[in-house]
Amino acid sequence: MPQTEIEEKEAPLDPAMDRIRRKMVLLQLVSGGILFLCFMAVLAAVVYKVKQRPAGTPETVVSSGSFSVPSGQPLAVTAALPAGFAVQSVSSSGSQLTFFGTLEGKPKVLIFDIALGRIIADVTVTTGQ
Repeated sequence: MPQTEIEEKEAPLDPAMDRIRRKMVLLQLVSGGILFLCFMAVLAAVVYKVKQRPAGTPETVVSSGSFSVPSGQPLAVTAALPAGFAVQSVSSSGSQLTFFGTLEGKPKVLIFDIALGRIIADVTVTTGQ
């Protein structure tokens, strides 16, 4: 009841303000329509991309940014250690494996890089005497 009384008491807009109000309503409708069309275009692009993705390609899993491993398959690499090297322990860090051991009775450390597929460091350990 109070709402109808307020509407009855409002004076009609002058013609210039009524034209501005109509232009604003039209602008709002046009902007809403353009926004709706843009939203539909983005939605169509997403659906298109999803349908165009090949189903049979394996995804790759990247670990530590230095090498990638195909999903569902192990990475096959051979570390060629020198003949006679006796491995005492092995540790890993990122794409590198560190082999601690002895060669001809001398302590050695060999660092193997999986991404490169080769030994990148051969360190002979000596004690200060």
